Amino acid sequence: MSNSPNLRTYAEFYIKGLTEGFITAAEVIGWADEVIVAEAKTEDWMLDISTSDAEDRMGVLHHLHAVKGEIDEQALAVLVATKN
Repeated sequence: MSNSPNLRTYAEFYIKGLTEGFITAAEVIGWADEVIVAEAKTEDWMLDISTSDAEDRMGVLHHLHAVKGEIDEQALAVLVATKN
């Protein structure tokens, strides 16, 4: 994997992590904060996640589904493998 995974692939990684219990909502919120700083355009889902309560796992999970794009299955597998 030479390129960094796209935002949709990261969102899918965090969805899997939240549902399978290897990622916390606080970690996803931290990621969204980093994305806001790094991206040229701030999207609604970024702000929605960034301002979520770390105790609201289901709310964070809901906002992750708003991330648009194509999932890179190979990159997703690599991301998941790093957490196992």
